[in-house]
Amino acid sequence: MPPSGAATPAARDKFVVMMAVTIREPGDADVLVPADVPDPEAGPGEVLLEVVAAGVNRADVMQRMGFYDPPPGSSPYPGLEVSGRVIALGPDVDPAQAGVDVGDEVCALLVGGGYAQRVAVPVGQLLPVPDGVSLVEAAALPEVACTVWSNVFMTAGLQPGEVLLVHGGSSGIGTMAIQLAREFGARIAVTAGSAAKLDACRDLGAQILIDYKNDDFVDEIKDATDGRGADVVLDVVGAKYLPRNVAALAPNGRLLVIGMQGGRKGELDLGALLAKRASVTATSLRARPPAEKAEIVAAVREHVWPLVAAGRVRPIVQETLPLEQASRAHEILEASQHIGKVLLTTGA
Repeated sequence: MPPSGAATPAARDKFVVMMAVTIREPGDADVLVPADVPDPEAGPGEVLLEVVAAGVNRADVMQRMGFYDPPPGSSPYPGLEVSGRVIALGPDVDPAQAGVDVGDEVCALLVGGGYAQRVAVPVGQLLPVPDGVSLVEAAALPEVACTVWSNVFMTAGLQPGEVLLVHGGSSGIGTMAIQLAREFGARIAVTAGSAAKLDACRDLGAQILIDYKNDDFVDEIKDATDGRGADVVLDVVGAKYLPRNVAALAPNGRLLVIGMQGGRKGELDLGALLAKRASVTATSLRARPPAEKAEIVAAVREHVWPLVAAGRVRPIVQETLPLEQASRAHEILEASQHIGKVLLTTGA
């Protein structure tokens, strides 16, 4: 019997097939199963990519566990960012207008489907591979760059001299947030769970280093800012940190919740929020309409890509594994021992 999700011989006659990592059922990392599946096609406004590498994100882990379903109509396979080569254009994609053609090397922000040999992508979600970055390394950039830029800069409006607190400073999102905030003149505080991770954050530009396993981040951020607190907090934990994140905010502070690793439901003290004239914003990138994603991607290309090309901001990659070892990549993420990103490669 073929693996769950694999194409039968009859289906192989009907479709061109590719290999993708399927989710057999919600569960642990071993439910990720490589299988033959029908090839995607580039629809209107899309291009088809031959995937070279895919970034692995916490959202993929949540999807595998059954807590973060892909939007209706999108690919069922995990993977929110890839790098690769354009191999086909959708029926209405004009290369001159779109600025992309068959053979171009690009990276892309996805709604899903990155753990595969090929994927269809809206043309507005493509980015060129920055100068000085390999095609494989480029897969580490789209999701984290778009997440950080859209939240910390477009939504929260981080200003030079303000204090940014990043939870999970050594993660893919954290390492990108540190570098971008540093380049825009902010003061950066991070939480992380080991001396090695805090050292890595310091090397990237973080100045306030908080070991969340041994220290209270509210006390530490208050001590480091003469009692004022953080102007912007970028949080991947969610409910578990909600009351303390509000306590850590400075007057007019902005809390951005982008993850739920610590639960979905928490208690919010509106009195504390009102007293500080502060705000709490919860955002998700995946479910945004394509036009909003295209706007974010364009802003990243304008503001972030020149810094990457100049070597001032770089992808931080912990490990690269073959696509068939997606389950191992998830185990690495869940062990939380990595610094930066884990990538999967197709061998293309």
